[in-house]
Amino acid sequence: MKVLDLQCPHGHRFEGWFASADDFESQLSRKLIACPVCTATEVSRMPSAPRLNLSGATRPRQDLAHSRDAQQAAGEGASEPAAASGGAAEQVREFEAMALRMLREVVGKAENVGDRFAEEARRIHYNEAPARSIRGVTTPEDARALVDEGIDVMALPSVCVPKESLQ
Repeated sequence: MKVLDLQCPHGHRFEGWFASADDFESQLSRKLIACPVCTATEVSRMPSAPRLNLSGATRPRQDLAHSRDAQQAAGEGASEPAAASGGAAEQVREFEAMALRMLREVVGKAENVGDRFAEEARRIHYNEAPARSIRGVTTPEDARALVDEGIDVMALPSVCVPKESLQ
């Protein structure tokens, strides 16, 4: 697995995992790679140190959250000025720490519905189930179908969103 640093035209940076450089180029040309923040498909590869992920892969799935809490948490602190000292690297670390804290908060408050995410999100949207924050997994196709139905979902990084500190 090749892990590449990517960026959309709006400056959102994210990682992409691909079987090979050719696989990345193929998906890029077919506009299958989208920014997880704004869904832009005009993605460019950023300079990075090569890194390989050698763990096994499963069918493509996205961890998703459907909640007002997730949307509110994503907006909190976004307009605060960056720390004046420490330089750009320190600001990046502070931003990453803040983003991880917000993700932990969203994960901690949301009910995990697992593979039933798409079904449960629809039930909530159509008032067939109580309104609440949920999280779970679904395929990218089902996630797009939810968005097409007007159901707000947000992709979450599935690699590591622990509820507690790693250190």
